Amino acid sequence: MTETLPIDGRSLTLEQFLAVARGNCGVSLSPSARTEVAASRRAVERAVAAERPVYGVTTGFGAFSDRAIPRAQARELQASLVRSHASGTGPALPTDVVRGMTLLRLNSLARGHSGVRPEVLDLLLELLNRGLVPWIPEQGSVGASGDLAPLAHLAAALTGEGAFAVRGRAEPVPAAEVLAREGIAPLVPAEKEGVSLLNGTALMASYLALAVADGRELLDAALVAAALSYDALEGNPASLDDRLGELRNSEEQRSIARTLRALLEGSALVTVRSKWSGQDPYTLRCLPQVLAAVRLGLGLAERVVAAELNAVTDNPVVFEGDEFVSGGNFHGQPLALALDTLALAIHYVAAFSERRIARLVHPALNRGLPGFLAPEPGVSSGFMVPQYLAAALVNENQTLVHPASAASLPTSADQEDFVSMGPWAGAKLRRVLANTRRVLAVEWIVAGQALELRRPRAGGRGSEAALRALRARVAPWSRDRMPSPDIERVAAALEDGALVREVRSSVPF
Repeated sequence: MTETLPIDGRSLTLEQFLAVARGNCGVSLSPSARTEVAASRRAVERAVAAERPVYGVTTGFGAFSDRAIPRAQARELQASLVRSHASGTGPALPTDVVRGMTLLRLNSLARGHSGVRPEVLDLLLELLNRGLVPWIPEQGSVGASGDLAPLAHLAAALTGEGAFAVRGRAEPVPAAEVLAREGIAPLVPAEKEGVSLLNGTALMASYLALAVADGRELLDAALVAAALSYDALEGNPASLDDRLGELRNSEEQRSIARTLRALLEGSALVTVRSKWSGQDPYTLRCLPQVLAAVRLGLGLAERVVAAELNAVTDNPVVFEGDEFVSGGNFHGQPLALALDTLALAIHYVAAFSERRIARLVHPALNRGLPGFLAPEPGVSSGFMVPQYLAAALVNENQTLVHPASAASLPTSADQEDFVSMGPWAGAKLRRVLANTRRVLAVEWIVAGQALELRRPRAGGRGSEAALRALRARVAPWSRDRMPSPDIERVAAALEDGALVREVRSSVPF
């Protein structure tokens, strides 16, 4: 750990979330949050002592909410809840998703409206600070009544009945073994603590927060790739005129066009008086409009995630005066909408990129370049099949962007009769992002090769900076070779942001 982030339930930012989910940032509980958590806990204890009917504390859950639970069984109810709800299956969630959901559950509980003991938050802090990652299966949540199954697996790791993912071990390691090795006493859930750990949108919100960060990176990478293709295809920059965005009343369009103009500044290839035609294909000419739509989709996701990072999504919640209010803050519909919308927006990036790749290799459409950019056409195939890969990935995305949230199925004997299906939206979105990253890697490689074939004329400042960054990792093609290693190398450099950072060092955008 290089620093410690105080958690208070109110001030978590996306950048701080990423520092914990994907970095080595440690966490602590702010003194004010500890005080508020303790106060809400006392309200639960008073309700239990008075045998007040409180959902999930002195009653059953879901369709069993009308069943009163005797005081003597109130704690057994919580342990049974965790145990019975840990019903997930499938591959383990990625580490960044699990660390993110652990942080978000901690932050929600720290707001002081959930009635848990401070010791529960201390255990979550220990997981994050010691790098302990619960083994949480990907499948099992319908995104309403919280991410019940995934969060139950998280809670089960705390109680010693679940499992942890351990680096170097392919199989889950029993939680009891890991906790004993770390000297951590397993949690024995007290009243309300099981339901407070399980009732929340932490998985969906973690997916969305990580996807927003990745989506921003991909959009930047797409802009640079588009500039490379613009130069390689000797595009007409008239469509990047700022006045067009002004007439459309679109700040997003103006921003995209402004960035492309900066990347193409100084180009000897783009010209308003193109020798090819006055009008470019849509994947060049309509870049500001289409990528503006992507930015709008990102904007929705950013607004939703900014709210969810510091949201209380428990049920019931505790207010001053020992008031318990049962509602539906656990419902994931806003997150599901944002996840589905962002997947569609990112798909646009890949689909637009693939069409430019196809044009760059098409001998009738690439404006004088060799067919497939082959070093020796006929003997060599050049970039024929990397375009196949891009097409295959775009086709996969086309099926993945069907909205998960359009297909509710009722649960809990129709008590939960409309659910969000947000977790599947999140899992699909990660796949769409990964596919799109590889499509963009192909465009960087193909457009970079095409730009070199235009020598001695040079492209814009941004395109030339992108080519230098590319050539530091991938050699030009002088003969056929296996493209896969190059594609994976460039995709990795796009994922960690290195390629775009190197371009930005020459052309800030």
